[in-house]
Formats: sequence, structure tokens, C-alpha cells
Amino acid sequence: MLSKQQLIEYSEDARKNYVNHISIDCVVFGFHEGQMKVLLLKTNDEEKWYLPGGFVLKEEHIDNAAVRILQERTGLDKIFLQQFRVFGDPDRSKFHNDMYVGMLPKEENWFSGRFISIGYYALVDFFDVTPHPDQFSELCAWRDLDDMPEMQLDHEKIYKSALDALRLQLNYQPIGYNLMPREFTMPELQKLYETILGKKLDRRNFQRRILGFGILNRSEEPRKGGAHKAPYLYSFDMENYQNALTEGFKGGW
Repeated sequence: MLSKQQLIEYSEDARKNYVNHISIDCVVFGFHEGQMKVLLLKTNDEEKWYLPGGFVLKEEHIDNAAVRILQERTGLDKIFLQQFRVFGDPDRSKFHNDMYVGMLPKEENWFSGRFISIGYYALVDFFDVTPHPDQFSELCAWRDLDDMPEMQLDHEKIYKSALDALRLQLNYQPIGYNLMPREFTMPELQKLYETILGKKLDRRNFQRRILGFGILNRSEEPRKGGAHKAPYLYSFDMENYQNALTEGFKGGW
């Protein structure tokens, strides 16, 4: 919690540099070898967790703001973020309103106003990135989806909405290029989809459908080694993969 003097300085800076009443929250999902996690911040002197978020500079494009905020809050850069929803419940900022009420006149307190938040999400290989907390946070950590802590504000709602959006994306766009090794087996790719969707998929149906998209190339030789029949290796056909990202495909899992 900010002191009165800190609140005065913060509010003055915010009113000078940032757009009133608009914030951004980023939901970064991490996947690696069948594990699915989400990146959260634990702020200084609080037991609650938050999504990485912040405010939009007055002369800044919204998408650029999301990239900047994620980099400033977590150290992650060059992450493709996709906008998925706007959150505007009138009481979504009540926690901070109550925390600082009476410390400053309402018109001078940055936290006294109503904020809408624009949600962005991303999916990365958490093994390839190293997040770190900013000055306002004591921890920046990956949390398992089945071991989520209590989150402040409406951040649990934003996180769950992002997960729904990610799962919906699987129905009309391919996912996997930046999360799989250069060559992989069909069971390894299926595990990625099952982890995101949170359910088991029929092996034959998955293989038939994923091959039907035309986004994979099969190697001539199967993977070497192992006691069982060696599975074939696949790689992404990048031209077809990019076309599928642009044009999409129909169906559901």
C-alpha cells in the first residue's frame, strides 16, 4: 500500500502521462512437456496475486502498450500478445478505491475512478523465457493451472476468460509452432492440445484431423530407439501454417 505522499506522487504522474480509466492486463500461458502454467505477480507487502498489468500512455497504441507493460512488469519481450476481451464491471476497481479512500480528494486520487481493462493473452514455452519481478512486485512466477492462488480484483475472471479464448482458438487456428521442437511425434503434439483443452482426445480422430489441415510434413524415417514401434517425426509446413493462421479452419475438438 502506498503512503499518502507516494499516492500523491503516483496520481500526479499518472494523470500527466496515462490515459484516464483504461488499463491492460496480460495473461501469459506457458507450456512445456505436457505442463501448462500461467504467469502471475505477487506485489510487495500483499498476499494476493495479480496478472501483469498497467496503464496506457497518452500517445501510445494499445497493442504497443500491452507489449511494453508485459516487458516492464515481467521482463518478457518479443512475445506475441493477442487481444481477446474488454472487462468493465463498475466494481472491478473497488479494492483499490477502498484502500485509498479518504487519503486524497476523489478528483486527485488516480485509483478513485472506474477503470476498464483490455485483456491480452499469449502462449509461450516457459522453458525458453526467464521472467523477473518489477519494482512493485516481490515475485514473478509460473503457477500451475491446478494450483492457482487467490487473485485480486477481477483477475481470476480475466484469466479464465483468456483460457476460454485460447481453447476457442484451437477450433479455427493452428497452435504449436513456437511450443514444439523442430521435429516431434504425433503423440507429443496431441499432448499439447490435450493440455490446453483440459481433456483427452481420441488418438485416431486427432491424427486424421490434424493431418487434414495440411500444416505438417512427415519425415521419411521414424524416430530411432525405444522398445516399441518407433513413431514418425513431423515438422510444421510453415507456408501452410501461416496460411492457416490467416485464413483459419473450421471444426472443433
